[in-house]
Amino acid sequence: MKIPRLQTLKPTVEKKTTFLFGPRQTGKSTLIKNELADHFLVQLLDASMRRMLLENPSRLINLIPENEKIVVVDEIQKVPELLDVVHLLIEEKKINFLLTGSSARKLKKTGVNLLGGRARTRHLFPLVCKELDTRFDLQKALQTGTLPSVYFSDSPHEDLKNYVSEYLIQEIAGEGISRNIPAFSRFLEVAALNNGQILNYAAIGSDAGVKRGTVQNYYEILEDTLIGFRLPAWRKSKTRKAIEADKFYLFDAGVVNSVVERKSVSLKTPEAGVLFETLVLNELRAWIDYRRKDVKLSHWKSKSNFEVDFLLNDSVAIEVKCKDAINEKDLRGLRAILEEKPVKNAVCVYTGDSTLKFDRIHVYPLKTFIDMVWADLLG
Repeated sequence: MKIPRLQTLKPTVEKKTTFLFGPRQTGKSTLIKNELADHFLVQLLDASMRRMLLENPSRLINLIPENEKIVVVDEIQKVPELLDVVHLLIEEKKINFLLTGSSARKLKKTGVNLLGGRARTRHLFPLVCKELDTRFDLQKALQTGTLPSVYFSDSPHEDLKNYVSEYLIQEIAGEGISRNIPAFSRFLEVAALNNGQILNYAAIGSDAGVKRGTVQNYYEILEDTLIGFRLPAWRKSKTRKAIEADKFYLFDAGVVNSVVERKSVSLKTPEAGVLFETLVLNELRAWIDYRRKDVKLSHWKSKSNFEVDFLLNDSVAIEVKCKDAINEKDLRGLRAILEEKPVKNAVCVYTGDSTLKFDRIHVYPLKTFIDMVWADLLG
């Protein structure tokens, strides 16, 4: 199934070398084929190519056709030493590169040349609601997620199980990221059960049977391998003192469900509420990256137990409710945060059909909210 993506590469790569990061199976290879098929590709998933360049990264210079001005290097983290050669070719031959990767950890940990300002960074996420358009099905998205290969699969649960297994085997064990795969596997299940919750390293370590410091390292692995996202706390509230701990979300609802072996999701359960948050969060993250927005995402929770799921910069507060009717109790957090000076707009997203207004708070169905996000109408 061909779905036009909202991320575009060619206009950026024609101007400057670009890193494209995204978890496995988000569609990086398909995007490259659609936009840059006419340009030279170095495929580091090819074992012979990878071995050759690991032995001698400088061979890249002779591989590139004469007069080629755009070169794609797929899975650059497989041979991070290539970045020194890439740097040389940018400077001497004025070649622009698209450098893709499903992990930034090896690049960071080996201390290689990350091109120091000579490259832009873009990300590719699973399919978002706006891309799926009429093919979007909320129940399906919350249950199996929106990885392209899974969303349109005739056996999504099996594919998700294989995805999680491949992540543990290929990304974690294969790259030598963690020596204790059983411990990491236990941690991953606990992290999935705590998806969308405020981070408590001690409690998670206790549940997973690992030390607090190990838990912190494991969360870094999830971030570096693009499987998870840390949502910082909003700390500028003055009326009510804020809890300053971050939240953590995995990147896809289907992956969350697969890790905890949850095959079905009812929209009336607490689990669906957190998965709905995850869906909306990833839509916002994609909008920020794809549209090049200077927007910081955060969450807010006061010590008096008022909370808001997401803030855009310091001005727009967003609460997400997986329910088809909204009452005053659902809006407590938004009313509280509207008392803080920087916050100008308060929005509640829900699964109902009607657009509503409660004083200064606007309540939108998911589809209406998504359309407003991509039309830059949130304020």
